[in-house]
Amino acid sequence: MMLSPDQPDSDLPWSQSDAESVLNDIKVGCVSDEPIEGEGKSRSLAPQALSREEKRRRRRATAKYRSAHATRERIRVEAFNVAFAELRKLLPTLPPDKKLSKIEILRLAICYISYLNHVLDV
Repeated sequence: MMLSPDQPDSDLPWSQSDAESVLNDIKVGCVSDEPIEGEGKSRSLAPQALSREEKRRRRRATAKYRSAHATRERIRVEAFNVAFAELRKLLPTLPPDKKLSKIEILRLAICYISYLNHVLDV
């Protein structure tokens, strides 16, 4: 059957309502309350249980969690900086109050440890 632009829709072998009823039947068949073979539970329209990862994402999205995380991170960074300050006090530099970056402190510590090992070996 050829369709032409001037052909009315009523001449078609199906109508809009037939297509909608077929789609509705398909939807109802896909989400039914009847148990699926081999499954002891019935499916319903209720949302599925969240995966462990999705639960974690949702928990982390709360303001309370973000605030607690920010506090823990602040404490961690502060402890990190205190440790660098203590290490810095143990290293000899000229001038002694010279500001060093963290990488400079680490490199200077490595050199100083090597020097002390050399002194002990002699």
